[in-house]
Amino acid sequence: MTYCVGLRLDRGLVFASDTRTNAGLDNIATFRKMHVWERNGDRVLILLSAGNLAVTQAVVSNLNEQIDAHRDDGKPSLLNVETMFRAARLVGDAVREVRKVDGPALEMFSASFILGGQIHGEAPRMFQIYAEGNFIEATKDTPYFQIGEHKYGKPILDRVARPEMAMGDAAKLILLSFDSTLRSNLSVGLPIDLAIYERDSMKIGPQKRIGQDDPYFRMLSRSWSEGLRDTFGKIEAFDLTDEGTAPLPFEPPKG
Repeated sequence: MTYCVGLRLDRGLVFASDTRTNAGLDNIATFRKMHVWERNGDRVLILLSAGNLAVTQAVVSNLNEQIDAHRDDGKPSLLNVETMFRAARLVGDAVREVRKVDGPALEMFSASFILGGQIHGEAPRMFQIYAEGNFIEATKDTPYFQIGEHKYGKPILDRVARPEMAMGDAAKLILLSFDSTLRSNLSVGLPIDLAIYERDSMKIGPQKRIGQDDPYFRMLSRSWSEGLRDTFGKIEAFDLTDEGTAPLPFEPPKG
């Protein structure tokens, strides 16, 4: 399985994806699930993928072939569309094309994507694209998207994620979300690919692959565990005395 997160902030965008792919307990491999396209001074686009690896790789290959085929003829590709909305449309169309070709041969067509970035002339935007090719856009009310094994890392994002966050705090938050997921789900694994895009820079920012021995991630995981235990210990225990509890309401048997 997979876990990917994208966070849209006032200051830019932060992305992270794991790299584990498995087809059984004894068949585990590492594949990059983060793809970056940029044209310096004009645009940066980042795509995260989850689902059937053959399907997601086919979608990315279709997008790359469009760029090569339409470099000079003006037909739409990720490097020449005028808005991020149109870029999301291209990804959705590529998903539908792969579904049309490969879908009938698959028991389940599994693919989802997060596309984010900025094209000159508009603000940074981020979209979640579904297996059917349709999509939704991140807003201030919902500034992040997750795909893959999202349930373990969602609670901390719900509590902490805010559009006005600093970029470093957002990266820390996403990595804490990954730490929770790694502890609870063996199908998500290190290394983690992390990428940061600063608003209006029109070039990809820091990118890092975080492995098992990464000192910051190890410190983060240890500090988070210690902090949770410390906070838990400071909260007053539940009162088990008669004064602190009330009997359950009695309901006579029906019938």
